[in-house]
Amino acid sequence: MTEHDTGHEPVGYSSDKENYARRLARIEGQVRGIKRMVESDTYCIDVLTQIAAVNKALHSLSLGLVTDHMNHCVIDAAASGDEAEIAEKVTEVSATIGRLLR
Repeated sequence: MTEHDTGHEPVGYSSDKENYARRLARIEGQVRGIKRMVESDTYCIDVLTQIAAVNKALHSLSLGLVTDHMNHCVIDAAASGDEAEIAEKVTEVSATIGRLLR
């Protein structure tokens, strides 16, 4: 449990949780496939092509989660009118986007 996960409030992605879980399972399968490719000495470019596909899938998933966070947590903070909470949420999402772009 993180400092933001109280277990009481729904998270921004709650309505898409099953979709995210399916996408993660698919990505997990792709990663296992890459491991099998390496174990069976698959041609480098073919392995790298699959890694690029996983990276794209993870980036897409990340973008969806960031969007859900902004549509839920950031908007809720803005609606509260609490300037400190708004600033915290904006700083939080900005830092997260920065980490994703590294």
